[in-house]
Amino acid sequence: MMRQTNRWSLGLVLVTLAIVSVVLAAGVNAADPVKIALVAALSGQSAKSGEGITRGLTVAIDEINARGGVLGGRKIELIRRDDEANPAKGQIAAREVIAQEKVAAIVTGIETPVALAILPITTKEKVPLIGVWAAGTAITRGANQPYSFRVSAVDELVDKALVKYAMKTFGAKSLGLMRINNPWGESNEKGLGAATGESRIKMAGVEKFEQTDVDMVPQLSRLKSAGADTIVIIGSAAPGAQVVKALDRMGWDVPIISHWGISGGRFAELAGPSARKVHFIQTYSFFGKQNEVGAKVLAALKAKYSDIKGPGDAIPPVGIANAYDAMTMLAMAIEKGGGTDADKIKQGFYAIGDYHGLIKNYLKPFTPQNHDALNEDDYIMVRYEGEQIVPVK
Repeated sequence: MMRQTNRWSLGLVLVTLAIVSVVLAAGVNAADPVKIALVAALSGQSAKSGEGITRGLTVAIDEINARGGVLGGRKIELIRRDDEANPAKGQIAAREVIAQEKVAAIVTGIETPVALAILPITTKEKVPLIGVWAAGTAITRGANQPYSFRVSAVDELVDKALVKYAMKTFGAKSLGLMRINNPWGESNEKGLGAATGESRIKMAGVEKFEQTDVDMVPQLSRLKSAGADTIVIIGSAAPGAQVVKALDRMGWDVPIISHWGISGGRFAELAGPSARKVHFIQTYSFFGKQNEVGAKVLAALKAKYSDIKGPGDAIPPVGIANAYDAMTMLAMAIEKGGGTDADKIKQGFYAIGDYHGLIKNYLKPFTPQNHDALNEDDYIMVRYEGEQIVPVK
């Protein structure tokens, strides 16, 4: 009898220990941070874009964690990897943060080719890809991309906006396109072709350049001969500056409009005084009267980063603003979905109703038919005033 009692007591102890172990393990798991990766250009010519995105994400994460995090107390942790604006390095970084860091989502940066290179990996591994800058249409509007969401511009919509702006502001009738020779350039060539086909304007010609090209005079001379009365730039800061400098050397004073790639690096410095001639797309400006969220974010930026003294220092504004709203909505999606599984996050995005954000007041920003939270009504035109990005008046 004593032996049976001891055996029963021992069994009870073992069961109790097992239960305690499970409870403790659950407690540890509940306290584990939710890791979000940023894979973006953190060095090189587009480093300003990565820095802006980092700051927008960080301000949002600070707010989320101050409120207690997500899923009953789990804090958000930001993991950063430098893709150096290189698709192959972006793929390596994506595989590493998925396999080693077990991230819940990957935020991508300025480069469409990098985002498109990462996309098959995140789709296969069922990790949400959150775009906050790259505007390539196919990132969210291609085939079979169930976990790709974006708070950013979309090329085919930007191209319509640029055409309308060129016609209304400059009376343009014949556009000359200077575009980067990569998938982002291809995306915009297609979009501008469609946009001009729907309007009373034509394409005088399309010229391509490489990221490292320094002499754009031959391409621009062909566009001038073809009758272009407005130049459209699709490129990043360094080659975009070369386009402007080539126009100066030619003495060709022609209106210039641009996609927002030029704001991700040292465009104003490289292009010189003529940088101010270029009118380009953004989704937000910290100048002017801010809404409640804008005032709060700008105050947080000034408190956290010593180099930000005012709205002109919050650059590039598109990187900060898109990242802030995207991170806030990602946290909402994790909460509403009830977990960090990709399908739960996806359903959580669909469940977002009203969100009073930085860029705008969102109403059902994501649906199964639309993974882009912004549209052509959310763009503004800006230009450089020195190093500052200011709205066009």
